[in-house]
Amino acid sequence: MHIHILGICGTFMGGVAALAREAGHRVTGCDANVYPPMSDQLRALGIDLIEGFAPEQLALKPDLFVVGNVVSRGNPLMEAILDAGLPYVSGPQWLAENVLAGRHVLAVAGTHGKTTTTSMLAWILEAAGLQPGFLVGGVPQNFGVSARLGRLGAPGERTPFVIEADEYDTAFFDKRSKFVHYRPRTAILNNLEHDHADIFPDLAAIETQFHHLVRTVPSQGRLVVNIREEALKRVLARGCWSPVQHFGARKEEPGALRARGEPHAFDVLRGSLKVGRVEWSLLGEHNQLNALAAIAAAEHVGVTPAVAAEALGRFENVRRRMELRGEAGGIKVYDDFAHHPTAIRTTVDGLRRRIGDQARILAVFEPRSNTMKLGTMKSQLPWALEEADLSFCHSGGLGWDAAEALSPMGKQARVYGSIPELVDAVVRLSRPGDHVLCMSNGGFGGIHTKLLDALAAKKA
Repeated sequence: MHIHILGICGTFMGGVAALAREAGHRVTGCDANVYPPMSDQLRALGIDLIEGFAPEQLALKPDLFVVGNVVSRGNPLMEAILDAGLPYVSGPQWLAENVLAGRHVLAVAGTHGKTTTTSMLAWILEAAGLQPGFLVGGVPQNFGVSARLGRLGAPGERTPFVIEADEYDTAFFDKRSKFVHYRPRTAILNNLEHDHADIFPDLAAIETQFHHLVRTVPSQGRLVVNIREEALKRVLARGCWSPVQHFGARKEEPGALRARGEPHAFDVLRGSLKVGRVEWSLLGEHNQLNALAAIAAAEHVGVTPAVAAEALGRFENVRRRMELRGEAGGIKVYDDFAHHPTAIRTTVDGLRRRIGDQARILAVFEPRSNTMKLGTMKSQLPWALEEADLSFCHSGGLGWDAAEALSPMGKQARVYGSIPELVDAVVRLSRPGDHVLCMSNGGFGGIHTKLLDALAAKKA
């Protein structure tokens, strides 16, 4: 089959393209911007890419158009497809029908930590010899690719497939969350708070989508649920038809998995019984919770907590999760994907735990996500940045006053309208021994390289 993918360079749709190619389909695709590294990855797989959405692409005559959620009405190629009455389908639906059907799907849902937890779970199953398929919204460093089919097995055999289960909408013609298509037998509900303000008016609207996900899990399936989250308790109270494995209990609780010890070295307990131990390089209580979720989900496909915990000791985190990009002039520069206030706070806190109270943290961030651009959560930014010594905000493209939002922080926060101004300020105010933490869900204008170059020049 020849499929043509609209919006192919997004992380999810790029993963769909890679899976389709691995399954033997001819794959072509287009996007508004075709650029490395995704373009290089796709072309290396033998996928032809076209920049833009010109209607002339109908001449390719694919058997099916697969439409990403970046495509809206008014898109010239999509309008031509509709006018011609040609077959089209969303990425999640194609994936569900052509890859996930008949598999034991392990879906990882939550506002935060999906990519990291999905990568942990895939690695645990790989280390246990299960050869899982997976689709991750990033590149797990244990694998070096964001998606693969994994072992397919004999007819009737449910081989595992691990998928990052995003609550964002599916397509312009299907406003359900992506994850309702996946029909998991194991579903992690990691955490839940308001996000994606461009499509969800409030937390209750997201809870409804999570309830729809719960409805798809069979009675022989399993829900792996963070016991600390009140929003998830409300979701389950609306109806639950599957066994529930809780994790994250703060004290001994029958059957629930919990951690004892610091996030970088801790025992895994079920009730009062030690069932495993994790020693690794990851930071922060959030990653400790991610680990418990992955361990609990892996147990549902036969991997013991002891084996899972040992595997996590060899886990290499996804790129752009507290990734050290370099050091210049005695100053370390990190890159992190954090963009929601809660994620920013946990990321800064994780770094603080690692370096102690004596070293300085310079937090450099841009409110780039759709939710942050709307200003929905701007009031939470001072709370998110509490543990940083200085904070630098890139305000370009915002429709709200970043300086006003950060004013409770006083001289601790500074706002700049351009990347060069931001870089100059960080370089001027930094000193040897500092840790510069850059946070964005985009490329941030290549700020990490710019900072390292400028810091090296300052030293010279």
